[in-house]
Amino acid sequence: MTQTVTPTHPDPDALLDQLTLEEQVALLSGADAWRTAAVPRLNIPPLKVSDGPAGVRGGGPLIGGRRTAAYPVGIALGATWNPDLLREVGLSLAREARDKGATVLLAPTINVFRSSLNGRNFENYAEDPVLTGRLAAAYVQGLQAGGVGATPKHFAGNESEFQRGTIDSVIDERTLRELYLRPFEIVVKEAQPWAIMTAYNRLNGPYCSQHPWLLQKVLRREWGFSGLVMSDWGGTHSADEGVLAGLDLEMPGPAVARQPLLAQAQADPEVRAGVRERARAVLHLLARTGTLDEPLDVTDDHERDTEYPETRALIRRAGAEGLVLLKNSGGALPLPAGARVAVIGPNAEAAQVMGGGSAQMNAHRRVSPAEGLREGGRVNVVGSAEGTGNERYLPVPQVETRIEYRDQAGGPVIGQDTRPQAEVMFFGLPDGVNPDADGVNPDAFHATLTVTVNAPHDGEYEVSLGSAGLSRLSVDGQPTVNNWEDWQVGELYFSFGSGERRAPVHLSAGRHTLSVEYTPHVMDIGITPFNAVRVGFRARPDGDRLARAVALAAQADWVVLCVGTTGEWETEGVDRAGLTLPGDQDALVEAVLDVNPNVVVVLQTGGPVEMPWLSRAPAVMQAWFAGQEVGHAVADVLTGLAEPGGRLPQTFPHSLADDPTHPLTPDVQYPGEDGRVEYREGLYTGYRHVDRSGVTPMFPFGFGLSFTTFTLGAAQLHAPAFPQDAATVTVPVTNAGARPGSTVAQLYVQPPQGRADRPLKELRAFAKVHLNPGETGDAVLTVTPRDLAYFDVAAQAWVAGPGEYVLHVGQSSADLSTQVTLTLPHEWREALPDTD
Repeated sequence: MTQTVTPTHPDPDALLDQLTLEEQVALLSGADAWRTAAVPRLNIPPLKVSDGPAGVRGGGPLIGGRRTAAYPVGIALGATWNPDLLREVGLSLAREARDKGATVLLAPTINVFRSSLNGRNFENYAEDPVLTGRLAAAYVQGLQAGGVGATPKHFAGNESEFQRGTIDSVIDERTLRELYLRPFEIVVKEAQPWAIMTAYNRLNGPYCSQHPWLLQKVLRREWGFSGLVMSDWGGTHSADEGVLAGLDLEMPGPAVARQPLLAQAQADPEVRAGVRERARAVLHLLARTGTLDEPLDVTDDHERDTEYPETRALIRRAGAEGLVLLKNSGGALPLPAGARVAVIGPNAEAAQVMGGGSAQMNAHRRVSPAEGLREGGRVNVVGSAEGTGNERYLPVPQVETRIEYRDQAGGPVIGQDTRPQAEVMFFGLPDGVNPDADGVNPDAFHATLTVTVNAPHDGEYEVSLGSAGLSRLSVDGQPTVNNWEDWQVGELYFSFGSGERRAPVHLSAGRHTLSVEYTPHVMDIGITPFNAVRVGFRARPDGDRLARAVALAAQADWVVLCVGTTGEWETEGVDRAGLTLPGDQDALVEAVLDVNPNVVVVLQTGGPVEMPWLSRAPAVMQAWFAGQEVGHAVADVLTGLAEPGGRLPQTFPHSLADDPTHPLTPDVQYPGEDGRVEYREGLYTGYRHVDRSGVTPMFPFGFGLSFTTFTLGAAQLHAPAFPQDAATVTVPVTNAGARPGSTVAQLYVQPPQGRADRPLKELRAFAKVHLNPGETGDAVLTVTPRDLAYFDVAAQAWVAGPGEYVLHVGQSSADLSTQVTLTLPHEWREALPDTD
């Protein structure tokens, strides 16, 4: 009989000494998708993790799970340039996580922007490593102050989604350390995250999840990281190799790559020692999160979906603070009180809350711009019109979907389930079906999904089908879409699924049955396959949408024109195809401007888009995907209840031709060829590229307008003991306008010409200043010797040569109004620790 041991003190190192080798190995892979393994003999409970970063989804499905608070996405928070706000968001998220029984949040995402087309840019903060790192450190500090561990990701070199599961990111060491590793270094040193998640891709050869240089030399020995390293889901590629390289936890579970680990550990003392160290990291994470002392109920049934008024207020405030006013000719904004306003565009009545992929969740609410303006009551909303569409796929019917499971086609029903909409992800055998005991193959079951839809009138409709397995769709028993015999990999479901297949149908008014036959399709693509299916349905759009929108626009004093993308276009697993707005949205903007010059264009995207109508529109506001309260945040700024507090965390180019990562013909530099993507542009991305090439961006990095005017006085340098102590630069900032507001004082270091090729200037410090009309306040900016340095690969050291460094301060990378000179009398050098 196995004896249960009750430890007198939940000390992780003491527990480690009591674990058998089998138990140590068991801890190194998850128990399921969201929980770590338990060791009942020692009363070691499981720990639950949850996806973020802009909310806490919990342990349910990616689509249609338990409701939760949806916060502004990463780039929207990046646009705030406000670490204090990020710390507040992190602390708020900790409560959301604990409500879901989770004590580790898989967040934040801190890969810097390399390409404007990265499908996951919306999830990250900025193109600059210092801005990214400082914001992420604050987020982590807030989250962990609430007792929930952070998991900065994806470590490292994951700057696009193309072939991300296998591609080799080829990055020279200097570029890697100065740009792509720097945010992680800042977070580790300033916030001590309790976990790190590795990227799917390879980095200069090895997979990141089994990369000893990355995980042991750099992360642990150079930076002093003391937390746990976990793989991305399905991103573990070996047993003993990953353990020896420093990967603590394979996720999800149960073990796949680590199935042979026990035998390897029994046979090899080095592997056995590695297993012990990896198990130690798991136990210390359990201790840090309080799991050993006071474990939470980690079952999905006990998740809470409480909505807090203070969380709603925070999301609304954070959303407004991240909105970037790009243009405001003639003081068009704020809108005049009582103005007759038409709200037009595909995003007018549709709240674009979040991007797609693992970051999506079932938000408590989705407030659209039209709804926000109506509820605000400060203007008179005379109507709304779509004008055109921007969907990538047909809409999913939000009606109950019934699922019947069989062990083979035509066999008896072995289980049933229901879902609240006609899209199901990660569905599989229902509760109560044991694959081993019942003789059911989980990779070969059959499921029938049944959806009843209502056709409001006789006419033409469209249906669609997409799946991560084989599927067929019938309408009222008639075969309509075949995604079975000719199933092909497409862009759905992280590029593990098919594309969307559509078919026209003629329906009479009334109820109709859509039925899908489904079976898994196991794929050999290096990532654990899963099950998913998506049914789309809509009436075919009539040809009068544009005309109705134009007619409405002509009757209004002002038009709020809501255009942009959606989480279908900006999502995990696939990159954007270009920088143009989807569909006919540019034509809609031009048509509305033809009949009413008083137009405010509200852009909801996860990054830059081309704006061929920019010169005609008097006002343009970048609203991102600002969370569940996005409509309220937009309305607050449009009507002057809040200021537009955002500044661009990314350079907005006029077109893709201005993006340095994109050759005219796609090749190994972007998106990659033959399993490699080479970062040939080196350090010169974003504003660094702008400075070197002389190209003029549409909007520069750090840019954003306010409803008031700020002036910066002469910068003052205080550096009595530099470089032994840090220098400070103090800049008086005055609100010279008639409204309260904020600006961001940004400090860029321009190095002297020397032996190394260096960017003209680089952001090294920033401070957000909130001021009332006529008020003056100081922006205090700190500069360290490391801020002057570059990485010398040959010397394996951070080096700043002697000379005069110009410290520019301004309100954007292109608006630097004051400067001081900091003299470094002799070379400063910080060698990497000798860790080999």
